[in-house]
Amino acid sequence: MVDTKILVVDDDREIANALDKLLTLEGYEVVQAFNGLEALDALVQNDIQLILLDVMMPKLDGLSTTLKIREQKNIPIIILSAKSEDSDKILGLSMGADDYVTKPFNPDELIARVKSLLRRYITLGDVGNSTNNAQITVGGLKLNKESKQLLVDGVPTRLTPTEYKILDFLLTNAGIVFSAEHIYEKVWGEPAYGVENTVMVHIRRIREKIEINPKEPKYLKVVWGIGYKIEKF
Repeated sequence: MVDTKILVVDDDREIANALDKLLTLEGYEVVQAFNGLEALDALVQNDIQLILLDVMMPKLDGLSTTLKIREQKNIPIIILSAKSEDSDKILGLSMGADDYVTKPFNPDELIARVKSLLRRYITLGDVGNSTNNAQITVGGLKLNKESKQLLVDGVPTRLTPTEYKILDFLLTNAGIVFSAEHIYEKVWGEPAYGVENTVMVHIRRIREKIEINPKEPKYLKVVWGIGYKIEKF
C-alpha cells in the first residue's frame, strides 16, 4: 500500500485536501490536481494506480477527462459527483469510469470502494470459479491470464480493470447465466443492492469491444429477466 499512489482531482480545494488526509491516513500517497488538464499532466509525471475524479471542473470536466484517459490508460477511475440520478451514473460509467460515488460521500464507503478497485487493478487475479489456465479461448476471444491481454480475432483489445474481471468471470464460466447481482458480488466483492444499471453499462462497453455488431452479439448474451452469459462454442 505504501507504494500506491492515488490522484485526487477536484476544483474544490477543501474537498481535495479532505480526500488527501483521508487517503493518507490509509497509507496511500496522494497527488492533487484541480482540473482535468492538471490531471492529465499529473498522469504523465507520476505512476498513478487510481483516480478520484470530480465531474464539474473548469478547463476540462471530469467526463471529458475520463474519455481522454481511456484513450491511453486502464487506470481505475472513481467519479465523484453531487449528481445522484441513475442517468448521471450511467453516463459516467459509459464514459469509462469504473465506479461512481455521489457527494456527500461516506468516508468509510469511499475507502472500501478504493480498496476494492485497487485489488482488481493491482492483482487482476482470478475471480469466482476461475481456473489457473493461462489462457481462456471462446471462439475468436482469447484472454491470457498471465499477460492480462484480450485478443479479439487476433487483435489486442484494451479493457478497464472492471471490464477484465467481468469478462474473465464470464469466459471462465461460459454457457452459464449469471444475474447482475451475482456478477457484481463476484467482481466488486461487496453486497449487491440496485446494481443492475452499473453492471449493464459495463456489459455494454465490453460488447462494444468484443462484438462485430453489439446490437446482435455473438458472444455476450442477455437472457432476459435472468442475467448475462458468454455463449459457449
